[in-house]
Amino acid sequence: MNATTHVAPNAGSASSLRLLRDILEEQFATRTNRLTELMLCGAVPKHGYDPRTLAALTRAARQGVVDTADALRRMSQNTYGICERCRQAIPLGRLRMYPEARYCAPCHQIRRP
Repeated sequence: MNATTHVAPNAGSASSLRLLRDILEEQFATRTNRLTELMLCGAVPKHGYDPRTLAALTRAARQGVVDTADALRRMSQNTYGICERCRQAIPLGRLRMYPEARYCAPCHQIRRP
């Protein structure tokens, strides 16, 4: 059974996958823009953030871009919606809440530090 067979029933329909792709593409654009803004803030002496806050915001924005890009890559490889730990389908509700999710909720809890 290939990943597409896992993803389609889990997602409910092709329209659900299209919606999730649209959400991810919008997130990618928004997060990329935010990262750009933060990088520009770092180049301007009076940017409104103390250096530690700016560094933390920049790290979080960078990770958001990476996570979203990874989810889009998994979609193109037909592995989106499959838990990377247990290889079971991630429920649609979780994907709607966290479209970049790599793990089902139980596996996410197991791998948390």
